[in-house]
Amino acid sequence: MSWKTLDQMQLMGKRVLTRVDINVPVENGRVTDTTRIDRIVPTVQHILKSGGTPILIAHFGRPKGQIVDALSLKVTVPALEAALGVPVKFTSLDSARETIAFAKNQVVLIENIRFEPGEERNDPQLAQRLADLGDIYCNDAFSAAHRAHASTEALARLRPACAGRLMAEELSTLEAALGKPERPVVAVVGGAKVSSKLDLLSNLVGQVDHLVIGGGMANTFLAAQGHAVGKSLCEHDLADTARRILEQAQAAGCEIILPSDIVVAREFAAHAPHETVAAEACPDDAMILDAGPETVARIGACFARARTLIWNGPLGAFEMQPFDRATNTAAQSAATLTKMGKLISVAGGGDTVAALNQAGAADGFSYISTAGGAFLEWMEGKDLPGVAALTA
Repeated sequence: MSWKTLDQMQLMGKRVLTRVDINVPVENGRVTDTTRIDRIVPTVQHILKSGGTPILIAHFGRPKGQIVDALSLKVTVPALEAALGVPVKFTSLDSARETIAFAKNQVVLIENIRFEPGEERNDPQLAQRLADLGDIYCNDAFSAAHRAHASTEALARLRPACAGRLMAEELSTLEAALGKPERPVVAVVGGAKVSSKLDLLSNLVGQVDHLVIGGGMANTFLAAQGHAVGKSLCEHDLADTARRILEQAQAAGCEIILPSDIVVAREFAAHAPHETVAAEACPDDAMILDAGPETVARIGACFARARTLIWNGPLGAFEMQPFDRATNTAAQSAATLTKMGKLISVAGGGDTVAALNQAGAADGFSYISTAGGAFLEWMEGKDLPGVAALTA
């Protein structure tokens, strides 16, 4: 990798502009899940221990360049102080210079950077205002790296730049999983719609040895093969696209695993009466809500032969029992193989993290990315502006 890490930077006496992701859930004025805050602790503590002053730059929600009181980052200060074990001085961007000047062994948090109209425009003037506040730039927000914003892209080019602990871990893991992976490589791609993951599927068929397609998007592929899918979620207008992806996979030597048996029900509800039938035998009045046990066994056998697994998206309607069985069973199989040292497993994406947590399998994976869009765009083979700026 051609980007620098914190260990390569001289931090003593330096003001370190640190882009972080603390876009955390809040209810009744309190942070309800500190996962993202917890993950920036190693970077911030390293800067403090090295004699630097961490100046945190972050966004919260989508204020679209307007000051929205309900989206102030001030609400995160108590959770930050609890996680970091040091005082956190909160400041507006306009008052930041004075606040930083008086910060000794403290962390400075600048108000929601998306209150600034220039942030999402990647405005060079806003980037310069930020650059004037510090000596070094550290990006620890991989989840925002797919955005060419002032605090992720333009600012990185104005000061000596490096990746924070979390960013470095994420980039190294992803490079190992898809850049130079141990083969065979299997990817699981699930979710509702093919249309939202066209670039992803097209990229993966040329990169992996096996591609498992599940969830609602598998219905589109089954329909493209001429199978009836009843009342299932299905993008019939993408049949030609699905067939083209199947052809690309065959040409690339990538095996695509689609459901060979399916769990169907007449209503989309938890514990709805259901049955398991062959993939080509979906009744006209039913909908496909999960992959069947035969399919799950094939997926498990594929995992057992693989060395690297990349996972994005559930295999069925995992929010409802019993239509979470395929996702749960496959995830638990991957976690077991990982714990045995037989598989490197990397997962990411919003629904993915929720599904793996629900399955009780997340702790068994090699790495779980908290980045949604950035993880997807990396899997699609796209350059991420926030990463590219670190390597310039």
